[in-house]
Amino acid sequence: MAENPAGASPVVSFESCLDELEKVVKELEGGDLALDRSLALFERGMELSDTCRKQLEEAETRVEMLVRREGKIVAEPFRPEKSEKA
Repeated sequence: MAENPAGASPVVSFESCLDELEKVVKELEGGDLALDRSLALFERGMELSDTCRKQLEEAETRVEMLVRREGKIVAEPFRPEKSEKA
């Protein structure tokens, strides 16, 4: 396992980040929170959402598809075609 540089925050798995985000949302939806607590939860939720989005974007760039070329199966990056907007 790679170590983080000094002072860097630890890398959190996508699953644990998403789990915490779900807990934050449930607490916010529960209501009956003080304004300060609501704001703190909202800020934490936004941070978690951003972290999850970045991890998904990184995963997307690493996804590969297998393609048959000249009788051999090779891996190449998956690049989804952008949908055309009418």
